[in-house]
Amino acid sequence: MDGSAVNAQAQQDSSASNKPQQEAGSALTVRSFFEKQGLIVAFVVVVAFFAIASDRFLTYTNIMLVLRQVSILGTIAIGMTLVIVAGNFDLSVGSLTSLTAVVAISMHDVVGPIPAMIITLLVGLASGTVAGFLVGKLRLNSLIITLGFLAGLQAVTLIYTGGRYSRIVEPEQTWFGFIGRGFVFGVPMPVIILAILILLFSIILTRTVFGRHVISVGGNPVASRFSGIRDGNTIMATFMISGGLTAVAGIMLGSRLMAAQNYLGQGYEFEVIAGGILGGTSLQGGEGNIFKAFIGILIIGILRNGFLLLGLPYYFQWVAQWVIVVGVVWLDVASKRGKLLA
Repeated sequence: MDGSAVNAQAQQDSSASNKPQQEAGSALTVRSFFEKQGLIVAFVVVVAFFAIASDRFLTYTNIMLVLRQVSILGTIAIGMTLVIVAGNFDLSVGSLTSLTAVVAISMHDVVGPIPAMIITLLVGLASGTVAGFLVGKLRLNSLIITLGFLAGLQAVTLIYTGGRYSRIVEPEQTWFGFIGRGFVFGVPMPVIILAILILLFSIILTRTVFGRHVISVGGNPVASRFSGIRDGNTIMATFMISGGLTAVAGIMLGSRLMAAQNYLGQGYEFEVIAGGILGGTSLQGGEGNIFKAFIGILIIGILRNGFLLLGLPYYFQWVAQWVIVVGVVWLDVASKRGKLLA
């Protein structure tokens, strides 16, 4: 056999041996793409489906409606993301939304809109501070503590109102409604507030020392403690931020309705957590993204809106959320273990 034939045979054998490696490399590339951009792909698929199924879905009015509806949950989700990234949960946000909305509305006619909003923010910060102290400083389990807060804050709301419906007596005489109902250049004011908060806290989480501490505490609490990070203070701060942002959401919700019911925020905690984990926030802490958490919330809002446009029963959204939560949690845990099945 001459030299050219030997070289040709060697190249053929080399090509054959490299083919499985190339296929494996392609599979890893596709897997890596979906791990990093799977949320965006899911968002595009959901939008495309409802755009085809309903000609009203992509209208400007409906888009603004969806964004305004998710702005409340999106604001709460920012604080929840920080809490989860730090390795904890806050199940009290739904009840705190009810309480802060009621406080904002009931105090409006007593002290005026600005003092009422300040008082409302103080209520949210106080709740977050107490919960953060118990979890961060006393090392108590966040699920148990905030589950107790869920019931306790709802009880405080009922005691505060005496079980009565709260409303602003003359809503047309105050500018307070602009926060929840107003528009700036055709964009709802709650959406503008949410966009500012997303930008601000995205910078805080990714570009500041505090943000790095939050990620470190959630990812490896023992190592962060030995590196000099005061994990108790960091955890407490995340709960305070969560309480403050929930109060902001309560103000926006009260402003939009110009009234408040005692159970206004019931169930918000589960929707916020579902949106957060859909956005890639790891339940095991140490990983999360503010903008992606908002996209997760937006997908849930789109599902709710799309189901209504298609005339499907309201409970379909709960089924969809159940599938989403179970699926995403499974994938999150599986990715940490390195396998999808035990």
